[in-house]
Amino acid sequence: MPPRNRWLVLSIVSSALFLIVIDMTVLYTALPMLTRDLAATATEKLWIVNVYPLVVAGLLPGLGGLGDRYGHKRMFMAGLVVFGVASLAAAFAPSPAALIAARVLLAVGAAMMMPATLSLIRLTFTDEKERAFAIGIWAAVASGGAALGPVLGGALLEWFWWGSVFLINVPIVAVALIAGALVLVNKRPVTAHPFDLIGSGQVMVGLVALVYAVKEVSRREPSWLIAAVVLAIGIAAMVAFVRRQRASANPLIDFALFGNLRFTSGVVAALVATAALIGVELVFSQRLQLVLGLSPLHAGLMILPIPAASFLAGPLTGLALPRIGALRVLTLGLGVTGLALTAYLLSYQGPVWLWLPFLGVMGFGIGATMTAASSVIMMSAPEHRAGMAASVEEVSYELGGALGIAILGSLMSALYMRAMVVPDGLSTMAADSLDQALLIAQDLDPEGAANLVALARAAFDEAFVGVVALAAVLVMGAALGIWRKAAGAH
Repeated sequence: MPPRNRWLVLSIVSSALFLIVIDMTVLYTALPMLTRDLAATATEKLWIVNVYPLVVAGLLPGLGGLGDRYGHKRMFMAGLVVFGVASLAAAFAPSPAALIAARVLLAVGAAMMMPATLSLIRLTFTDEKERAFAIGIWAAVASGGAALGPVLGGALLEWFWWGSVFLINVPIVAVALIAGALVLVNKRPVTAHPFDLIGSGQVMVGLVALVYAVKEVSRREPSWLIAAVVLAIGIAAMVAFVRRQRASANPLIDFALFGNLRFTSGVVAALVATAALIGVELVFSQRLQLVLGLSPLHAGLMILPIPAASFLAGPLTGLALPRIGALRVLTLGLGVTGLALTAYLLSYQGPVWLWLPFLGVMGFGIGATMTAASSVIMMSAPEHRAGMAASVEEVSYELGGALGIAILGSLMSALYMRAMVVPDGLSTMAADSLDQALLIAQDLDPEGAANLVALARAAFDEAFVGVVALAAVLVMGAALGIWRKAAGAH
């Protein structure tokens, strides 16, 4: 790779990464409009959001290994094509089921590209300081792009229909394809790494089943038998996956890497930070529109401090890592995030100027955490395992996003249903979600509508507090755990 091209390589893979991560959250500000236009139920709405990171997380281990075998350029370019086609299908989806299917195809393309983005950076940048800075840029795009999703979605919905949040991917994919064909080099793999179809199927079944069990429990009238059966299937599939990988000569995930404290700390930090970011943004963007009555654009602007601070934190952390140390940055980043969430929770009912800065502090903490996590994970693995290390790191992000949506989103639904008292004579569907309550209120007289809306918004806020509090506890707990492990290792 000619040295002069390395920054162009970083630009190409970062643009693709931006598309991948932004598609995880770009629907947040579009959900109210999408729910209305497609007549999506509360369960369909959660699956539309959650199926993307869930499928990506399930496919990443296998597809990351294929990059090591066939070359990361080939996987990257093929993934771009799949992603572009899926974006067109999602933009014009006529029903919730069709949109969910298109999101699955989007996830396939994303899972093909994502390990290649980080692996190409690792293989292109040979200078340690430049590599740390480049990974900082990568992490800034990963965290900032995910946080920027609702902002971009809100801006597009000011002038276009909800499908525009997918259609905007197509021209970017076209430019990246042309640039990638001209600039990227398909490095010949060092070792053969066959694709493990059975292992990929096991992890996919396990993840989907576990998330399905969480969603079933959070329903208004859950089937405990179905939840127990699906949970058992999920656990069995994950246990089988781990056993298969430990016995394999060419595992999709080398679990021996988790014996390294730095590697494990990076994975835990990436998973928890992403879960907090994605889960909090999901409920926060809904509150801005459905409780405070803001337009999608206005709601997106209120979220802007999170991606702005996260983008800033990535390169700065990349430059500081060699001097401060990755484990210390992980602890500080998670701790700052937890304190910012707590401060926001104490001030969220106050004026905007009071709580808005805490969102920026949260974004900075998450950006710093993701940069340190990416660096420590990639540097803890040998070069011929670059694709595997990248896939593990990105599984942490995508699984964190899926768990953030599944656990925090489902907790939001469960707490709302528990707190919502539906007035006599009205449909119990008002207890399913705030969206449903607002739709029902449209057909009531002014006094009845005002009463139902007030009850629903109060129930939503009660649930909102519970979700943000849990996110704060999770990140603070992770910070404490990493700090204690690091202290015990010295």
